[in-house]
Amino acid sequence: MKHVRLLSIPAIATGILGIFLALPASAQYIWLDKNNVKNYSDKPPPASIPASRILKTPRNKTAAPAPAPAAAQASASAAANGAPASAAQKKPPAAKSEADKKKEQAEKDKKAAEQAKQAEAKAKNCERAREHQRTLSSGQRLMRTNEQGERVVLSDEQRAQEQQEAQRVLSECQ
Repeated sequence: MKHVRLLSIPAIATGILGIFLALPASAQYIWLDKNNVKNYSDKPPPASIPASRILKTPRNKTAAPAPAPAAAQASASAAANGAPASAAQKKPPAAKSEADKKKEQAEKDKKAAEQAKQAEAKAKNCERAREHQRTLSSGQRLMRTNEQGERVVLSDEQRAQEQQEAQRVLSECQ
């Protein structure tokens, strides 16, 4: 019985690649308007749409609604007249302290991540030094490649130097 091949492997791979390339072109914002109609757009919803009616935003971030034209004109005219910003635009002290707390927490998290990364690198380095020390202690013949690309057997002096270096690295591990 003959098998009929509908699509070749390159055609299937091309189709899958095309699908993945088209994904970023999809609508980034989805929201419900006043009439409960779903709207799809690559621009944020208008300011009149409450955040609870926004269904999807890019990378699941909360959408910043598009600024209302009247509010933008009012703030621009106030700035031109030299008027101070309204109380609604100023951040309350509690919000500042929350922002400071978030910033401090982010710094602590960053430092902790950096320390964890350094500890992991040190552990890997120590493990490599232990493995090298075991290899040197085994008495197995070791070879290196010199500048001319030739393989050269390590002499007893070179092996002793390598063992001292490995021991120095291992002493820092403890």
